[in-house]
Amino acid sequence: MNFVKSDTFKKYFIPGIIFQSVVIAGGYGTGREIVEFFLSFGTVGGLIAMLAISGVIWGVVCAATFEFARVFKAYDYRTFFKKLLGKAWWVYEICYVVLLLIVLAVIASSAGSILNEMFGINYYIGVVAMMIGVGILVLKGTDAIEKFLSYWTFLLYTVYIVFLVMLFSKFGGAITDGIATGTMESGWALGGFKYAFYNLGIIPAVLFSVKHVETRKEAIGAGLMAGLIGITPAVLLFVAMAGFYPDILTAAVPTVYILSALASPILMIVFQVTLFGTLIETGTGFIYAVTERITSVYDEKEKKMEGWIIPGVTVGLLALGVFIAQFGLIGLIAQGYGTITWGFLIFYVIPILTIGIYKIINASSEKLEAEVAE
Repeated sequence: MNFVKSDTFKKYFIPGIIFQSVVIAGGYGTGREIVEFFLSFGTVGGLIAMLAISGVIWGVVCAATFEFARVFKAYDYRTFFKKLLGKAWWVYEICYVVLLLIVLAVIASSAGSILNEMFGINYYIGVVAMMIGVGILVLKGTDAIEKFLSYWTFLLYTVYIVFLVMLFSKFGGAITDGIATGTMESGWALGGFKYAFYNLGIIPAVLFSVKHVETRKEAIGAGLMAGLIGITPAVLLFVAMAGFYPDILTAAVPTVYILSALASPILMIVFQVTLFGTLIETGTGFIYAVTERITSVYDEKEKKMEGWIIPGVTVGLLALGVFIAQFGLIGLIAQGYGTITWGFLIFYVIPILTIGIYKIINASSEKLEAEVAE
């Protein structure tokens, strides 16, 4: 594991791992989103949309974002958007906070359900376990978060690969036939764009992981790698689903549908435990972005932050997520998610690919002129 501790790993892989870790619980846990945004457009259309559209968009936006963060030393979303949007920076924060509440509610509900359904453990024990895991990582800080998310990502990929190998050994013919004779239904490109935009809003939440990046080459490389790392679990899951197309389109929880077909109790347990860990990953990434934003305010004002603030914010946000999940407000909040997605597109994606790139080029020109003058 020496490579995990190397500068190359920290610069090129850590940002992508953090990005994938924040996406994973909501995006790939049940497999439902993979069906809705990709498989519903055919095995060929969905696969192309996933690789050529969603993955590419993620990579390009991550590359521009990481380079902007490097140039302007903006490693939390507040500083980042003050540099990008000026006085309008708070618009992104509104969208982010609403997204945060939705995600925390979903992972709180999922954490309780997973342990309850798999082991018969009380629902609230699962919720509390998830809260404790997130709390410990947030309080431990960047190094602990990067290590945990890195090692859990290796575990996740291992489980997904074993999952796929077992599927091929039992349903290999159906999987290859599903892709080889697959269709490309109209709307596949739109599905790819929708899924990309659906998750883009979380990229500024992983900026703390870009502090290792020192050059433009590293920033762009890390960004493109993030797109690849982020989409790979989706591709593996999509390939697995292809063997059950089109029946799987109507499955409430596609991953459970496939695991049941494999009839492997051990893999079912391992998969669910791994998924539980991804809930901790996602919750940690979302909340740590908020605590880093708070820390940046105190650093900017050169004031010492009181010790209770970060633990208080962490516990408060987790408790709020549990409250929302408990009182069935997830659906109510989620109804506005489409609007939030448009908000991320208008106030983040478009600005970073236009204003952001302009400012990066301008800053580079000014630095070059200063060096020549010296």
